Amino acid sequence: MISAHMAANAKTLSEPPKKPAGKAPGNSPGKDAANPPFAGRQSRLARAIADKGLDALLVTNPKDVGYLTGFLGGDSYLLCRAAASASGAAPAPTLISDFRYKEELEPVEAAGLARVHIRSRSMVEAVCEVLEGAPKATVGVQGEQMTLAERTSIQRRSKRKLAETIGLLSELRIIKDESEVALIRKAVKIQESALDAVLPTIKPGQSELDIAARLEFEMKVRGSSEPGFQTIIAAGAAGSLPHYRPTGAKIKAGKPLLIDWGAVFRGYHADMTRTFTLGKWPERVREIYDIVLEAHTLAAQALAPGKTTVEIDKIARMHIARRGYAEFFGHGLGHGIGLNGHEEPRLTNMLAARPLRAGMVVTIEPGIYLPGVGGVRIEDDYLITETGATCLCRMKKDADWAVL
Repeated sequence: MISAHMAANAKTLSEPPKKPAGKAPGNSPGKDAANPPFAGRQSRLARAIADKGLDALLVTNPKDVGYLTGFLGGDSYLLCRAAASASGAAPAPTLISDFRYKEELEPVEAAGLARVHIRSRSMVEAVCEVLEGAPKATVGVQGEQMTLAERTSIQRRSKRKLAETIGLLSELRIIKDESEVALIRKAVKIQESALDAVLPTIKPGQSELDIAARLEFEMKVRGSSEPGFQTIIAAGAAGSLPHYRPTGAKIKAGKPLLIDWGAVFRGYHADMTRTFTLGKWPERVREIYDIVLEAHTLAAQALAPGKTTVEIDKIARMHIARRGYAEFFGHGLGHGIGLNGHEEPRLTNMLAARPLRAGMVVTIEPGIYLPGVGGVRIEDDYLITETGATCLCRMKKDADWAVL
């Protein structure tokens, strides 16, 4: 799926994480992912907090709380302390939640990953209660997540100095460890299997919403907790709208059908797009299909550590431009995936270039969109390795296979 948000790049704060070790708590993905190293992630964050000159960081993004503790229930904040030194440990963070999650959080506390504070009043009051027991210090807040009203209220009530941080956790999360890659692979497997089940049932006269519902059902029965985003089923000319929302429109013989879908497994996302035709390819659509597939292949083959996000985008963009369709490819080539469906890095010509690094997982999704005709987009997920990249998707992409 095409990223709707293009965030500015930030300086990398972390070294690549070590291989997973340790037992995973409660609702974490440990059974399927070789024990996520939550304690190691907390240590890296503690050092990053200290490097910023802060004494603590209030983590308010629920995905970041899950990344650090394995708890993905939401409505919970995590107060993390800075490391005492470059190699020193930090105290266990305090996870502020409420009664709804009390039992679910017991394994997190038992594993020593957080002290759990069950609040009985508002979240702002609970944060201030926890800060009362901490040394007077400068506390960082997630500027991209916290509202100005909440920040002002906490600062006024706690009488603590709050300092805005941007991208501190997203930079730590940009390199996936083995446990995270395993979960993304599982999400890919789920969504590919789901589409394999739906494709033989697609017939002219069905509505876009009907196909979307059946595809999301097939993902859920295979283990996806939810669709990663609103499933895109774009019939005919609607495929020229990159972020189309399905309607009751009927699919027709001899017309293209664009499907962009994503599964979520234990919090981790996968994201793919395929374009089909019901019967014979319309001549113009078949022409752009070949161009998009060539652009995808060229960009994917170039993925490697040290190559920049802009370089990879340019490879696909220039190929499409050389074939005369530059004005019909206006979005970025790809984006990172993980606990969010769209995260760093962004493969685009709209932002500053940043080098790719082993452990990043990115999409490659070039497209050509012709108003009144339809669109073609082909998207897969790739893991950057030490020597190149590995495609995590196994579904075919050739035009002959895409005839329904």
